Amino acid sequence: MNWFHYFTELRNIGFRYFFASGVVFLIFYVLFRNRYAGKRIQAKFPKTGDYYREIGYSMLTMTIFALVPTFLIFTPAIRAHTLILDSPFQYGAFYFWFAFVLMFFIHDAYFYWAHRLMHHPRLFKYFHAVHHQSVNPSPFAAYAFHPLEAFVEVGIFVFFIFCLPVHFIHLGFFFLFQIGYNVYGHSGYEFYPKGFNKGRFGKWVNTSVAHNMHHQYFKGNYGLYTMIWDRWMGTTHPNYDVEFEKNKTQTITTALPQSNTVSHAN
Repeated sequence: MNWFHYFTELRNIGFRYFFASGVVFLIFYVLFRNRYAGKRIQAKFPKTGDYYREIGYSMLTMTIFALVPTFLIFTPAIRAHTLILDSPFQYGAFYFWFAFVLMFFIHDAYFYWAHRLMHHPRLFKYFHAVHHQSVNPSPFAAYAFHPLEAFVEVGIFVFFIFCLPVHFIHLGFFFLFQIGYNVYGHSGYEFYPKGFNKGRFGKWVNTSVAHNMHHQYFKGNYGLYTMIWDRWMGTTHPNYDVEFEKNKTQTITTALPQSNTVSHAN
């Protein structure tokens, strides 16, 4: 194990996580808490202990997210079997950009089916129950996984480097986008405009309302970036459109008390 590269990767992952989640938390949970409280998806704020739990599990997750890539990339006998490109434009400019599209849809499908699998009653308590302790998630919940789930989540990195020709630029920018959208999905606020969920394009896009409902009800809305698989498989929560519309018409402007946290549900 190359420890220098490991701690470098851990630093990079930690920076992305704390920057993305920290900025959203600072704006909506600290500086402008009262101003935007009435626009929360769930009226109450999480308890302080919830933030600490989410950050703690996220830090554990990041150690795994750094460990797997470091081991695979900096072990010569393994690296030789990957499809990591020597040059970002090795297959031309078109493929350089198209690779991002492939990564987007591959990860979206991977997440949906892995997520549904982890909701199986025989697996849920071992893999996914920790994440669902955040019934009312904050931005820090983005990486709040049990270690077993963390290994499942980092599996998409393994898939990319062994099954798809990608360069480090692809990996770096894609996972920067991934944490950004993940933080949005756990932010507790909806940033898309009113009616977006019913638009020709918007109805296929996963939203913060959709993912927040998944945390509340533990069923439906399993997607990550899109709702393509949810709509195709009939797993979109039946009240999704109602809840999205409700959130976009709220006008309360006063801060509300903190909520109690439910430990877990099946």
